[in-house]
Amino acid sequence: MLMVTGGAGFIGSNFVLSFLAERDEEILNVDKLSYAGNLCNLKLVENDERHIFYQGDIGNRFLIGRLLEEYSPRAIVHFAAETHVDRSIHDPEPFFRSNVHGTMCLLAETLAYWNQLSKTDKEHFRFLHVSTDEVYGSLGPNDLPFSEESQYAPNSPYSASKAASDHLVRAYHRTYGLPIIITHCSNNYGPYQLPEKFIPLIISNVLEQKVIPVYGDGRHERNWIHVSDHCEALRVVLERGNVGETYNIGAARSKTNMEVVTTVCSVLDSIKPSENFESYTSLITHVEDRLGHDFRYDINSSKIEEQLGWRPKETFMEGIYKTVAWYFDNEEWLKQVSNKEHKKWLKMHYGNLSKDEDIR
Repeated sequence: MLMVTGGAGFIGSNFVLSFLAERDEEILNVDKLSYAGNLCNLKLVENDERHIFYQGDIGNRFLIGRLLEEYSPRAIVHFAAETHVDRSIHDPEPFFRSNVHGTMCLLAETLAYWNQLSKTDKEHFRFLHVSTDEVYGSLGPNDLPFSEESQYAPNSPYSASKAASDHLVRAYHRTYGLPIIITHCSNNYGPYQLPEKFIPLIISNVLEQKVIPVYGDGRHERNWIHVSDHCEALRVVLERGNVGETYNIGAARSKTNMEVVTTVCSVLDSIKPSENFESYTSLITHVEDRLGHDFRYDINSSKIEEQLGWRPKETFMEGIYKTVAWYFDNEEWLKQVSNKEHKKWLKMHYGNLSKDEDIR
């Protein structure tokens, strides 16, 4: 059995669904169901006896300890985290409560559980900590992509909280011998991603005929990976990764925000042409840049490719087509997650995003 934390969120739910599709093994899924967690993401496995869901906070040590004792997982895959940079700028405290204190509580209970395992079970146990390339900070235009040896230099409250959790995980390995592995992944996109994130926000706004906000001049650059490739990489790391190691996970090359938004708009133009204008690119509106906005992320995945044999399968264009098609086929899911809290956040952050109002 695996224990997955945050398995009702975007990446976590994709991991749960893909793992159960690929493996005949039970998953204990623990998620507190904050605004980012949604049981609708797990509808495909709601009747699958291999999926056991508990609503709970990883900061609740009593609950975590009880679940570990009761279910005896062979590994923990730790997704649970607050992840939205803009929200962390608005209010950093929940990020440190979940990402730092929550991870510390999970590690403490995991160590107590691991220490009482048999010698064989201790050797096979793994704690896989899922992190982000944002802990490395920002690259200049001519800098080499991040490697596993890159220095940590987080620039947002979100990335600082993830960096702190990384250091805690590593410390539990070096100090106590807990068998951990850390992964750093680039920007994910795909099914079940909330429409406050860039790519689903583009799709959602097109469906609602709202403007598409782009920070600054749109030249900020990111490495984008389809969530299915990320989940496959995590399965590979869990099976073949070396204890104590860090593995970077990314796609072929990075793209500017303007490249991303024009690509998504071109796919939307081909799938659902507008009756009102020639291209959805006319909805693009440049808004005031984010505070402390990192200019560029790019990631070197050669270690996981050479040592573990993993490589991404989806091209960016193929992945965008699949993602747009998924959102078109799941408009009810999109309406369900676009609740009052979500709309309140978007209005507070971007203002009125109607086509008629200039928010530049």
